[in-house]
Amino acid sequence: MTELVIRALTESDAHLFHTLHDPALVGRGRFGHTYRTYAEGGDFRPDWTWVALRDGRVVARAAWWGAPDDAKPIALDWFDFADGEADAAAELLRTAPLRAEYSLLVAPGWRERPAERAAARARIDAAIAGGMEPLVERYRYEWTPECGLPERPGRLEFRPEPDDAVIADVLRRIMPGTLDAHDRRAIDQGGVEAGVRELMDFLSWCPSPREWWRLAWTPGGELVGIQVPAHNPSGPCVGYIGVVEEQRGHGYAYDLLVECTHDLVERGATRIAAATDQHNLPMAAHFAKAGYPITQERIELV
Repeated sequence: MTELVIRALTESDAHLFHTLHDPALVGRGRFGHTYRTYAEGGDFRPDWTWVALRDGRVVARAAWWGAPDDAKPIALDWFDFADGEADAAAELLRTAPLRAEYSLLVAPGWRERPAERAAARARIDAAIAGGMEPLVERYRYEWTPECGLPERPGRLEFRPEPDDAVIADVLRRIMPGTLDAHDRRAIDQGGVEAGVRELMDFLSWCPSPREWWRLAWTPGGELVGIQVPAHNPSGPCVGYIGVVEEQRGHGYAYDLLVECTHDLVERGATRIAAATDQHNLPMAAHFAKAGYPITQERIELV
């Protein structure tokens, strides 16, 4: 077989990305996303887009994404390959000098449809061969006004907290027993402080105002947790919901989610994105109760 050439694209040959046929059974194409460089009015950088070529033909491609000011990519958004070129795709991941989490987007119920299941399995296997490992599967939600605005339960009081040190201490009280796979991975690698730091970094990275963050309290003055209405680069989202360990078991995460939804709507949101791990059954139940429909599933590899 002809030797592979693996390299980054340039602005002048970024069109090569589109020469690989994608049936769009899974991945970003499945949901109508398109690849465009910054120069074309899109979100991708040619130097963060790598291809594997055989005889000058693109047989595998990968595009990493980051916000305009990011010095390194945040996510691997595109990863696919031609039939019979899984090995080339794995070699592409091993060769490219970029590392970030890969979220494979799939439609709800994808395992029930053989073609989609096979397409997803092929990409997962190639990513694993390229050095990645599965972390978690997640539900992605999107609330719109047609879903109905859930009524505030009225059990809690919400107040801003400007001191990052106070917020960090609250997060330390949330981390023990967390069901979130990303938090657990950070804790396993570097302890609770690593989990707190990673979460604070993400919340601070979001372009929405820091002043939006709210701590939740009982009327008697007991701390319950934190809710962060946010914007990511794509729009309004539920940035974070967390209940301190000693307050779990009362369904307070639902109260925090409802308040977060109201906060975003009051600031003009007509679509609100959110996500939770599929194994986090209590949070998934809260999203369902609050009227958030599942619009995607995501298979995340690190």
